[in-house]
Amino acid sequence: MSIQFSKDHEWIDATDPAAAIVGITVHAQDALGDVVFVDLPEVGALFAQGEVAGVVESVKAAADVYMPVAGEIVEVNEALRADPSLANSDPLGAGWFFKVKLSDASQLASLMDETAYTAFAAAA
Repeated sequence: MSIQFSKDHEWIDATDPAAAIVGITVHAQDALGDVVFVDLPEVGALFAQGEVAGVVESVKAAADVYMPVAGEIVEVNEALRADPSLANSDPLGAGWFFKVKLSDASQLASLMDETAYTAFAAAA
């Protein structure tokens, strides 16, 4: 699994560009605290890179979830909607938010690998 990270603290696994998986990072869920609600996008919705695609709410704050790349939502994580705490317990696994069909795979080049993201998050 090759995960890349955005400066907005989302991750994307684009192993399958027709259904790239997107979620929030460990750093993001640590900063938010206990997640109590997620607002997921509609399947079929189109988003530009950097556009708000959802919201995550915790006991401490609410935060927007941004699209790391442009694309069309092809699936949302209904298990996460039913149990938002998955974003805390398994943010890089069962706590994924949605899957997106990439509109422009070249946008992946603007994202960070794990090493770069770890340094970025540590400085944030």
